[in-house]
Amino acid sequence: MKKQVLFLPDEVATINLGSILASFCNSASIIYLFGELGSGKTTFSRGFLRALGYCGNVKSPTYTLVESYFLVPRIVYHFDLYRLTREEELEFIGIHDYFDQQAICLVEWPEKWINFLPKADIKLYLAYYQQGRQVQLVAYSKYGVELLQHIITELHYLVNNI
Repeated sequence: MKKQVLFLPDEVATINLGSILASFCNSASIIYLFGELGSGKTTFSRGFLRALGYCGNVKSPTYTLVESYFLVPRIVYHFDLYRLTREEELEFIGIHDYFDQQAICLVEWPEKWINFLPKADIKLYLAYYQQGRQVQLVAYSKYGVELLQHIITELHYLVNNI
């Protein structure tokens, strides 16, 4: 397990973090997004999807539960599990069918279903901090550690070359 804590001073920084992570996701990935309402989970997802070439509106799938983005080279599934109350609801939407060897899965509000869902590669814990947000990124797989190292390297490069 590898951890990194970052300060995100504004919405642009949150979008940029999503963009940076997306630029290194070159295979199936499972990313869990934790945080209070309004902490930046969907904003992060917007940056992630934009970096992969999606130009449409990115909104939290609060009522649809999952939004599918058919992008090249892979599909991205964006989940919002906030409204679910029973495991049967996850089965009803066919949750396990989405986690295949080709897809990237962004999962908002996974905490109630952590024992039912596949293991995450990376978990992001977003929280209000001063006038912005703080994010703790935790890698839980070998692939997640690689992604996190790429993020750290990229951010170090950006900070030192401005």
